[in-house]
Amino acid sequence: MFIEPFANNEFLRFSLVAGILVAITCAIAGTFVVLRGLAFIGDALAHGVLPGIATAMLLGVSGVIGAAISSLVMMAGVSIVSRRFRLSGDTAIGLLFVGMLALGVMITSQSRSFVGDLSRILFGELLGVNTRDLILQLVALVIVGAVAFVARRPFLLLCVDEGLAKTSGFSSRLFHNLMLMIVTITVIASFQTVGTLLVLGMLIAPAATGALFARRISIMIFIASLVGSVSTYVGLLVSYHFDLAAGASIVLTAVLIFAVAATYTEIKKTITDNGHNEHEHPHTHAGSHIR
Repeated sequence: MFIEPFANNEFLRFSLVAGILVAITCAIAGTFVVLRGLAFIGDALAHGVLPGIATAMLLGVSGVIGAAISSLVMMAGVSIVSRRFRLSGDTAIGLLFVGMLALGVMITSQSRSFVGDLSRILFGELLGVNTRDLILQLVALVIVGAVAFVARRPFLLLCVDEGLAKTSGFSSRLFHNLMLMIVTITVIASFQTVGTLLVLGMLIAPAATGALFARRISIMIFIASLVGSVSTYVGLLVSYHFDLAAGASIVLTAVLIFAVAATYTEIKKTITDNGHNEHEHPHTHAGSHIR
């Protein structure tokens, strides 16, 4: 029941490997998304690649190329709008987000044959991954991991305080852009597996779970990778036994794990606080007030 589906089904084995690669890549990028508060821009990137992917498919080229071009256009647009027109970063991101999404929907609406392709873009095709997809995801993992390792100190300082990064001699703009780059690479590489709608869930939920327990970035990434990998395994099993969408099952599992972890930490905190209160106000006399 737990091992047999993967032992007897090559597609599931490929899906499991691909899902774990996605989970680790998303854990690395997602850790900085959570710590730096980049969830909105991560969401915008995940949806902003839609017109590029749709156009690439219309032209008969790889969707990865379209996603990359679309991401570059979006990030350049955000930079121009925020700098030239003195609008906040969130406003610029919001404008480009809805604009790119609307453009993508318009492009896909031009062809009835896009119904199936659109579903694959939005929700992924985890059960249809091949060797080429695995190689692409592995390359993305290596790049994201290497950049995160080399820039781990300035990334940490940026997450704590942008001014602290500047006073430590690091260019906040450069390393902020590098951080956005690894998020972009993660989105581009992962959309084929879990889809553009669900990739944000893999970026946020496992990393948020790690943030509940870890006090070091390395431990947070490890916990996020573990949660993402377990979610992949459990989600694929649920998908196999109950005939449900694989990507959605994985992301929902990750969110449920976060919910359980958050509930546990709250209960533990409440018990600890009560214990401290009792310790601070001991009842040494029978008639004393007990809190």
